[in-house]
Amino acid sequence: MPLNSKNTLGQIKVSNDAIASLIGSTVCECYGVVGVVSKNIVVDKYNELLKKENYAKGVLISFKKNELIIDIFVFLSAGIKISEVVLEMQKRVKYTVEKTLNLDVKQVNVHVEGIKEV
Repeated sequence: MPLNSKNTLGQIKVSNDAIASLIGSTVCECYGVVGVVSKNIVVDKYNELLKKENYAKGVLISFKKNELIIDIFVFLSAGIKISEVVLEMQKRVKYTVEKTLNLDVKQVNVHVEGIKEV
């Protein structure tokens, strides 16, 4: 469900792909993140890193009572403390989405699909 809102100047529509691109870009800026990977590894038959134009394949967005639930699928670099990187990623995604899109983020779920040597 894309984001729709109205104001006195007109209507604003933001697609799920645009929201996923925002989230993917924010995640890739976090320390220890190698990249975003596809959420459908079985269907796509590969688990390579996604480029900016394909972040929607690695970010799942769902709305529940006007609150956003985000699932992110990532590879992390070896030798880092996973819990700290994931916590920082959750905080940054929540902050960025709430400030940029004026939405309430209920959950940010991070799925670590693998560890890679960088």
